[in-house]
Amino acid sequence: MAETFLGPVITKLIELLAEEVKSLRGVRKQVKSLQKELEFIQPLLKHAEVKLESGEIRDVMQVWVKHVREEANRIEEIIDEYLYFVEAEKHHRQSGCISCFHKACGFVKDIKQRHDIASKIQDIKDSLREIKDRGQGYGLRPLEQGASSTTTNVEAPGNPRLSSLFIEKDEFVGLETESEALVRKLVEGSSTRSVISLVGQGGIGKTTLAKKVYDEEIVKGHFELHAWVTVSQSFNLKKLLKNLKGQICTTERGMEETDKEVAQHIQDLRDSLKAKSYVVVFDDVWQEELWEDINSALPNNNKGSRILVTTRNVGVANSSPCDLIQLQTWSETSSWELFCKKAFQSEFQGRCPQDLEDLSLEIVNKCQGLPLAIATIAGLLSRKEKVELEWRRVLGDLNTKSGMNSQIERISQILSLSYYDLPYPLNYCFLYFGIFPEDYSIECERLYRLWIAEGFIIARGEMTLEEVAEAYLKELIQRNLVAIEFGYRENKKCRVHDLMHDVILSRANEVCFCQTWDENKPRIRGAGRRLRISGSIENVLKNVGDSPIRSLFFSDIDEQESFIVTLFKKFKLLEVLDFDRVPLNILPKEVGNVFHLKYLSLRDTKVKILPKSIKNLQKLQSLDIRETLIRELPVEINELRNLRHLLAYRVNESSFDGYDGVRMHEGFGNLKELQSLTLLEAHHGGIGLLKELEKLRKLRSLGLSNMTSETWRGFWASIQNMDHLERLGLGAKDENEVLDLQYISSPHRLLQELILVGRLQNLPDTIPRFQNICVLILSFSWLIDDPCKCLKVLPNLESLVLESNAYEGEELHLEKGGFEKLKVLWMRKLDGLKHIEIVEGALPALEKLYLFQCPLLKEFPSVKHLKKLKHFEIDGSLVLNWN
Repeated sequence: MAETFLGPVITKLIELLAEEVKSLRGVRKQVKSLQKELEFIQPLLKHAEVKLESGEIRDVMQVWVKHVREEANRIEEIIDEYLYFVEAEKHHRQSGCISCFHKACGFVKDIKQRHDIASKIQDIKDSLREIKDRGQGYGLRPLEQGASSTTTNVEAPGNPRLSSLFIEKDEFVGLETESEALVRKLVEGSSTRSVISLVGQGGIGKTTLAKKVYDEEIVKGHFELHAWVTVSQSFNLKKLLKNLKGQICTTERGMEETDKEVAQHIQDLRDSLKAKSYVVVFDDVWQEELWEDINSALPNNNKGSRILVTTRNVGVANSSPCDLIQLQTWSETSSWELFCKKAFQSEFQGRCPQDLEDLSLEIVNKCQGLPLAIATIAGLLSRKEKVELEWRRVLGDLNTKSGMNSQIERISQILSLSYYDLPYPLNYCFLYFGIFPEDYSIECERLYRLWIAEGFIIARGEMTLEEVAEAYLKELIQRNLVAIEFGYRENKKCRVHDLMHDVILSRANEVCFCQTWDENKPRIRGAGRRLRISGSIENVLKNVGDSPIRSLFFSDIDEQESFIVTLFKKFKLLEVLDFDRVPLNILPKEVGNVFHLKYLSLRDTKVKILPKSIKNLQKLQSLDIRETLIRELPVEINELRNLRHLLAYRVNESSFDGYDGVRMHEGFGNLKELQSLTLLEAHHGGIGLLKELEKLRKLRSLGLSNMTSETWRGFWASIQNMDHLERLGLGAKDENEVLDLQYISSPHRLLQELILVGRLQNLPDTIPRFQNICVLILSFSWLIDDPCKCLKVLPNLESLVLESNAYEGEELHLEKGGFEKLKVLWMRKLDGLKHIEIVEGALPALEKLYLFQCPLLKEFPSVKHLKKLKHFEIDGSLVLNWN
């Protein structure tokens, strides 16, 4: 049903009719009629979108589609307001005694509400008929099935090639000469501090080149201190300095940083850098004033230090004495090589078939040597059938959309081709990156939860909403629209390139997707039902007006409780509310009046208590209270029957397992839809807690802290029926509690990540039965026997972490015939370890090896046989001499 943006509206009408809401009597006929009108318009809308893609009567089609979207929004608003009225009346009746007078008033209000909705529906139906007639006048007709080439199957994750918009190492062509020259400029030459500026237009490869050189072993080894700072168009000097300090002044931590002024940050940096050689990269600089602000923080200490700047603006580069490197567009040879690697990455051995060669050369020439455009268009073509018709269609689009515009505008329009190729709702998922600032990296799982709350994700077959969302993201990655960043599943992040972010903002404005309030530019930019407020909140409400806001995000605002209360009253139909990192001390009880809320994040705020009124949020799916001061949840939380994700933990280095969880009251087993529950304190609940856990059959991610021997014995039995469990983290109360793995009778077949913090003494014979474990983290285990002998048989293990005396022995032997898929090995704080032996043929897939704070380890292991090793780090220093 959801093949266009009308799909969710039609679905909402169908659901409303199916619920047999008593209060609908008198308007059911109008609602049914409205549904039919939308179902008639939807195929015309599909035809309009095809015309938009082709550029045919584009302006007229944009206006027509805009009118359809406005009416769709009006329909949703009417439905939501009516359901809000019904819910408010229900809560009013449940609040206590109601007099006959109030009952009579309620009856009158109910009649008026039905009359209002009937009147509004009739008005919308009249508008829709006019829109339908106008569309047919433009030649819009229902499309024949298969007429559009843009539909894409995203029902299953498949086997995506996790390529990104950023150039991969094996695709690093065309910049070899510049790379070698840049390395020489960094590590050779005068001992005085010098500045090097990479200048070129957007998408030319400045960041790609800088990052490659910054990560070179010879560069890492040459300098004592390293820092990478992404600046972007709008930067805050104080935050930039704090970011730089966070990478340079690694010993300074704590809240005392918060109140320091700019001058003190500069002095701290000077003190840390004055006796060290350093390399600092400032990426994506737009303002000439940056150098004036930052120069005094970077002392000229005659240590051969280097500062590398990337910018699109020659004026920025010339604002300081520098060695300027102007990046040019790529040669035809390099452009062709990159195109073939991307377009035919899984076919024809990376070579272009002869029958497509002429068309492919024309397409490459249209990209004018810009690697970002080449990679994007080639990524688009990699998904097309390798036939002349598809290639010619893309070439036709390029010829139509390029015209005689400026080069940057042409590139923007070229990049937009990938957007227009996206089906609904993938295009809305992609536009969601426009809500966040440029260069912003967002946790993938947070993105899934937001997409679900927005209604973009529709269940397919046996897949959960979260699995469909993951499939959508993989699709965007595969299309080279989104870049994935390294990390374990829970903290894996993604982002879009800044040039693609510009494209998103342009398209988002066209479809009224979102709007932004920024204190630096105090006016609402854009339109739409999603609002991000940045900086000062003064005059926000006045400027937003009566916009039907459904999603609200904040960044860098000053908290005012009265302002928050007013928000709840003004935007009563909110579905998404994200206070992430807002200096919020209290969550007002009025939040309980936002009945439609599906997503609430208080992450990294100073909130201590959740109000009891939270029980009114019966549609709430995700509650994120990580890094808050909340230690106990109110019993009312147990009434949230639609809650899918409850994320609650706080880093606490003074606790045994490094985290604080939350306590929950008896009855949380009623939360049958829960998929994520982390971190729950176990020792407060005892046996009762285990009985509640038994009821949560849909859990996929579970974390427990403060476990005792008593809770441990019954724990495994309590989770035996959690058939979907994929991630499990368990922490003991203290070092005396033993996590006895002998109680494991049948490991969960889907379990992929296992974190154990506490004394194990030995690993049981059941370990090899964890066939699907990909990530294993052991901490404070105090194992006596070499764990590698037992763990090497795990067939799918990709990451192994041994830290904080996970192993007490003196020697580790990594032998041939095990750890076939292990890519990351991390060892930290193994106080007794003296020797590590890696024999030839061991660890055939290892890419990253880390050794930290192993004081007795005098001789480091030989890694000469590790053919796939890319990164070897010892106590923060990159090892350069592999042999």
